Amino acid sequence: MSDKTGITYAEAGVDIDAGNALVERIKPAARRTDRPGTMAGLGGFGALFDPKAAGFEDPVLVAATDGVGTKLRIAIDTGHVGGVGIDLVAMCVNDLVCQGAEPLFFLDYFATGKLDTDTAARVVEGIAEGCVQARCALIGGETAEMPGMYPAGDFDLAGFAVGAMERGTALPDGVAQGDVLLGLGSDGVHSNGYSLVRRIVEMSGLGWDADCPWGEGTLGATLLAPTRLYVRPVLDAIRAGGVHAAAHITGGGLTENLPRVLPDGLGAEIDLSAWQLPRVFGWLRDEGGMEEAEMLKTFNCGIGMVLAVDPLRAEAIEKLLAEAGETVTRVGRVAAGQGVSYEGSLA
Repeated sequence: MSDKTGITYAEAGVDIDAGNALVERIKPAARRTDRPGTMAGLGGFGALFDPKAAGFEDPVLVAATDGVGTKLRIAIDTGHVGGVGIDLVAMCVNDLVCQGAEPLFFLDYFATGKLDTDTAARVVEGIAEGCVQARCALIGGETAEMPGMYPAGDFDLAGFAVGAMERGTALPDGVAQGDVLLGLGSDGVHSNGYSLVRRIVEMSGLGWDADCPWGEGTLGATLLAPTRLYVRPVLDAIRAGGVHAAAHITGGGLTENLPRVLPDGLGAEIDLSAWQLPRVFGWLRDEGGMEEAEMLKTFNCGIGMVLAVDPLRAEAIEKLLAEAGETVTRVGRVAAGQGVSYEGSLA
C-alpha cells in the first residue's frame, strides 16, 4: 500500500472555501439590486429573469459586454478597487441605452490567480452600486481562481448586461439633417485610453500617490473616478420623445463613436469651443504633447454621451436632462456629409 498522502485542490492553489465565503459576503450587495423581474438569488447554476414582470409586453432583448481595460492596472497598484466595479457596469449599460433599451440584469466575471476575498468583495460591492444606480439587477456571476494564470495580486474583470425594449422602438431612428447634438458631461477619463494615460504618467515621473497636478487628492485616486452612469436620465429623455440617437463616447472618442449612430449621407458638425475641456485632459494633452486630433479619437474630452434630438424638442430635452443632474451642452448638429468635422478648438 502506498504511504503517499493524496493532494488536495487547495494545495493546487484553488480554495473552494474562500469562494463560498465570497458568495456569502456579496449576497447582501446583490439583494440591494433586486428589481421587478428578478426571480432568484445568487448560487444557482443559471440566473432567471422575467421580462413580463418587468413590465414588457413584446420585448426585444439587447445584450452588451465589456471590461474596464488597463484602468484596472491603476486600481490594483493603488488598492482602490471599489470604483472599477461601477466602471464595469457603466461600460455595459451605457451602451444598452444607446439602443433605446432599459437595462434589466447584469452578470460579472472575476478571474484571479489566488482569491483574496476582501478584494473581490469590494469589487463586487462596487458592481452592485453601479447596478443600483442603473436600476439593473445583479443576478449572477463567476469567480474563477486560476493558479499560474495571473501574477500575485492581479485580477481581471468582465461584465455582461442584458436589457429590453418594446418591439419597434430601437434607436437610432429618424436621425435627420438639422438634428441638435446634445453633449452630456463626463466624470473624467471614464474607462478608455488608460494605456496612453499610464504611459503619460510614466513620462511625467509621478507616482500614483503623488498630489494630483490639476485637483485634490492623489493622482491615482483622481484618475480612478468611475465612469458616469447615464441610464436613468437618457431613458427618461428617450421616453419623453424627440431623441433620434444616442452615442456613448468611449474608445475612439467623438471622432469614431458619433458616426456609429448616423445614417449614410449624414455627418456631425461639432463646435469644440462649446464646452470647457476638463483639466485632466488638459494635463494629459500638455504632459504628453498630444495633437488635438489624437485627443479627439482617444478620449471623451469631457463629453461622455451625445444625443441627436429633434430641434423642436431640443430645449425641453435639455431641460429634462439638466433637472436630472446632467451637464448638458449643445455641441453641434447633424449635417449632410460623412464622419465628424470640427470647428474651434479644445480649450
